[in-house]
Formats: sequence, structure tokens, C-alpha cells
Amino acid sequence: MEKDTEKKRLGLSGSTLKIIAMVTMLIDHFGAAVLMRHLLATRSHVASIDAYNQLVMLYRVLRGIGRISFPIYCFLLVEGFQKTGNLKRYILRLAVFAVIAEVPFDLCFTARVVSFSHQSVMLTLLVGVLTMWLTSLLEGHVANCFLRVPGMAAVIALGAAAAELLNTDYGYMGVLCIMTLYVLRRVKWKQIMGGCLVFLWEIWAPLAFIPIGFYNGKRGLALKYIFYLFYPLHLLILYLICVLLGTGGISAV
Repeated sequence: MEKDTEKKRLGLSGSTLKIIAMVTMLIDHFGAAVLMRHLLATRSHVASIDAYNQLVMLYRVLRGIGRISFPIYCFLLVEGFQKTGNLKRYILRLAVFAVIAEVPFDLCFTARVVSFSHQSVMLTLLVGVLTMWLTSLLEGHVANCFLRVPGMAAVIALGAAAAELLNTDYGYMGVLCIMTLYVLRRVKWKQIMGGCLVFLWEIWAPLAFIPIGFYNGKRGLALKYIFYLFYPLHLLILYLICVLLGTGGISAV
């Protein structure tokens, strides 16, 4: 019994995965917002081509590291959807913070208070949850496989189209990635293999499934609201850094 308990404790908890995702996202956004603005500001009067090229290489490394974060968030979203005790509250919380995050996101990447050209990943996650919810309704109420599978495909296509029309971060691919992890959720190795394949459009993203593979199913530390607060706050801080550096008026996208 003690050995079985010990085995269950091994691996990475949900909170550890969340921390990995937050750190890699911060690295990614530093490159995408702060460093990109610096590159755009200095491009027309480069003092040293070698120094500029080194910064470009650093930018690519930071963005590569950042590719790890989104697959982890998609995985945790699927886990949260399955384990939440109150789905309505879960959806409402995502919706509220998607609204809260929009101004910091727009400032950080477009240098505008409001921009409809590109919406934050919080909205992508919200569309993903709503798509999972509609798909789960079909799974629960349509027993005939020949009707259920086309219905699920139609719901997934609707969610992907909604993300694209709303110009959410990652667009339709974000929803397709979330739904791939959801559909394959019952068998861990299939979920990991499917996730690696569907995320191949970003070459470094499949590396996220290394820590995901060590997930032990435990919640870990209570970090539920820390992520929700971290997202808009870190974007706002990065934008303020750009303002202090004199590049706050430059769009990074």
C-alpha cells in the first residue's frame, strides 16, 4: 500500500506544469514584446550588424522556448474541464479574465488600448472550453456513433471557425489542438502522441509533452487564480518596460 501511494506521488503536479507554462510564456512574451520592439526601433540605424544579428538570434531562442507554454495550457484546460466541480463558474471565470486581459494584451502587442486585429489566448481557451462543453453534450446524449462523430466534427469545426473569426491567438489551430487533446483524453499515450502530431506546426511545441508525460494527475499547489492574475499583470508590466525604454508606441505585431 505504501509503495502504491509513493508511486502516485511521483511525477509533476498540475501546479508544477502551470509554473512551467507561466515561466516559458513570460520568456516568450518578453521576446515578442520587449525585444521585438527594440529590434524594430534600431533596425533603421544599426550600429553593428553582428550585434543586431545576435539580438535576432536571441529573439528566436526566446520565442522557441515560449512554444512550450501553449500545449501545456491546452492540456491543463482539458484537465480542468474534466475535473471542475462547477462548469458554469469555470466558463464564467475564463470569460471574465478574457475581458480583463484584453487591454493589457492589446497594449503589449499593438500599442493600442483596444485592437480587434488580434485577441488574447484567454479568448482562445474560452472558445476551447465552450467547444468541449458542446462536444460533451453530444457524447452524453447521442448514442449512435454514426450520428455522434459527424456531430462532434461539426461542433469542432464551429469552434475553430469562431476562434478564427474572433482573431484569437493561435486562431483555429488553437481550438483544433485543444480538441485533439480532449478527444484523446482517455488514453494518455494516445493523447501525448496526438498532441505531438497536432502541434508539429510549431517545431518546438511538441517538447511540452515531455513534462506533460510526467503529469501525476494531482492538483498540487492551489494556483487557480495566480495564473488568471499573472496573465494580464505580466503583459502590463512588459508594456510598461517598453514605455520606459521609449518603444511603447511601436506595435510588436
